[in-house]
Amino acid sequence: MTLTLYIGALLTFAAVAAGGEEWPYYAADANSSKYAPLSQIDGDNFAQLQEVWRYTAPDKAIAERQYLWTATNKGTPLMVGGVLYYGSPFNILCAVDPTSGAELWTFDPKVWENYEGFTGILRGIAYWQSGGKQRIFYATSTERLYSIDIETGQPDPAFGEGGFADLSKGLRRPIDRSRYCVTSAPIVCRNVVVVGSAIVDWHGRSPAPYSTPGDVRGFDAHTGEQVWVFQTVPQAGEYGNDTWENDAWQTFGQANVWSAMSADDELGYVYLPVSSTTHNYYGGERPGANLFSQTLVCLKAATGERVWHYQLIHHGLWNYDPPVPPVLADIKVAGKAIKALALVSKQAFCYVLDRTTGEPVWPINERAVPQSKTPGEQSWPTQPFPSKPAPYDRQGLQKDDLIDFTPELREKALAILQKYEHGPLFTPPSEKGTLVLPGGLGGADWSGAALVPPKNVLYVPSRTDPAVVWLEKVKNPRAFSAYASFKRSAEYVNGLPLTKPPYGRITAIDLDTGEHVWMRPVGQGPVNHQALRGLDLPAMGWFHYNYVLATETMLVVVSQQPDWWGDLSDDDFVEQSPYLRAFDLETGAVLAELKFPGSPHGSPISYMAGGRQYLVFPINDDDGGPQLVALALPE
Repeated sequence: MTLTLYIGALLTFAAVAAGGEEWPYYAADANSSKYAPLSQIDGDNFAQLQEVWRYTAPDKAIAERQYLWTATNKGTPLMVGGVLYYGSPFNILCAVDPTSGAELWTFDPKVWENYEGFTGILRGIAYWQSGGKQRIFYATSTERLYSIDIETGQPDPAFGEGGFADLSKGLRRPIDRSRYCVTSAPIVCRNVVVVGSAIVDWHGRSPAPYSTPGDVRGFDAHTGEQVWVFQTVPQAGEYGNDTWENDAWQTFGQANVWSAMSADDELGYVYLPVSSTTHNYYGGERPGANLFSQTLVCLKAATGERVWHYQLIHHGLWNYDPPVPPVLADIKVAGKAIKALALVSKQAFCYVLDRTTGEPVWPINERAVPQSKTPGEQSWPTQPFPSKPAPYDRQGLQKDDLIDFTPELREKALAILQKYEHGPLFTPPSEKGTLVLPGGLGGADWSGAALVPPKNVLYVPSRTDPAVVWLEKVKNPRAFSAYASFKRSAEYVNGLPLTKPPYGRITAIDLDTGEHVWMRPVGQGPVNHQALRGLDLPAMGWFHYNYVLATETMLVVVSQQPDWWGDLSDDDFVEQSPYLRAFDLETGAVLAELKFPGSPHGSPISYMAGGRQYLVFPINDDDGGPQLVALALPE
């Protein structure tokens, strides 16, 4: 589309956007609520939804021409000012008409010319305006933070190095470009663009003198100048440096923010879910609590100054990265108003804190946990356990957690259990192999949770999917760590999961009381497996990624097509196709469900345009490649 037509589209939709509802942030708003205050689509008419347009990203043609592959499409678009903005797997920024799916313009940074590592994974982008400026900020698999002028579709020449900031610069030591990039949306607060990073963890594949730093940085939204850096592994003289014994702070890195972030613009605070340090499952070379690894950190957006922090896991050994931004909510507990936040986690805890001070809203208690038997490991003696809310998924793996539909299945499950170390939550990895539940994908994962602010109810998708983690001694004396780690899914019992169901669920949590409101499985699951026929079992859910958003009338849940079938045949597992469902906000009842036209790979959005409510989903199909698909009611 020409620039003239594009500006015309902006003007045409501006009036509609001003009186309607948009989706200007990755998770709807800076609070990360994933909430759209819309009601045109509801439980009564949900089954009438139909596909109204489909947009195919340029990636498909590029992949075919260059013999490349697009395996996923995690990019959640934004809708702002009457235009849809979408970052594709190849990091191509696309402007799209929100009512027709027509392409308005694209900007291609050509990351596909250097296809490696994280190429193909881009979860989101950020919008910012100041005075007459309107920009899209996003970072690429080639370590560039771009500022794109939405009026021209081109980089802002006044920003950084002709439109981008080079993220390989400005850190305390050099990075390995093949292991470093950005996969999630930045967030803008007080005219500062805050950017995290994604870094490949070290598992023993090669020696290295140090690991890549996962420091978080702030850039001036006008100029692209790096204005601050927060070092997530504190250096000499910094707060938390003493939690790294044996001078481990000199060589260890990561503790990066690969997830999205939240911000409170009124307070001027940004909230960083900091992930694990190197490496995920062994810490013999890094004794200590290891701040700010696996810690929620609050910073002043303007300066990068730490306001408060709360460490979720001390001396992490389980790859329990905080995978999502905290959801900010103004709650009322026992009559007291609290500016709070709620952070869901892979370990199936929901941490509810005062977002101004970092103090827990309800007590979080340090409890003794099992200790490591691996030589050289000094696991931490206690871990934090929230008293409220209760865990929303199964934690730890012991006899009472095993499948028990029939005596035969139970005996086989017990035999598998005895092969490995196992126990309550935070049982450490081992050379024998440890059954870990939740596994490395949660619990909750990056698909996140949704909040209905008028009710202060948080809706959390999670999965019950144990993993086996084991350690092996590294023979290379030059290696970064004494032990390499390996992980795989837990064994199955005649093709059925090792644990009792549900295997995929939604839990509704009242943030004013800390109580669970309801829990429902998502999907039928393997109720018709040959070993279970005739038992008349209820729905069990399955290991789908379930992506959620909330509206005034319902919770929308779309399930990704499973990428593994176990021993389940077509007749055994009835939900090999992805489904779209509407759940009642109050009871969790399924109001309607329909087969989804494609395989969703990322979080959906909802908005109004031209008097019509749309639901838009990023999908990826073998035939169509990366696409956006829009559903709406018939006109």
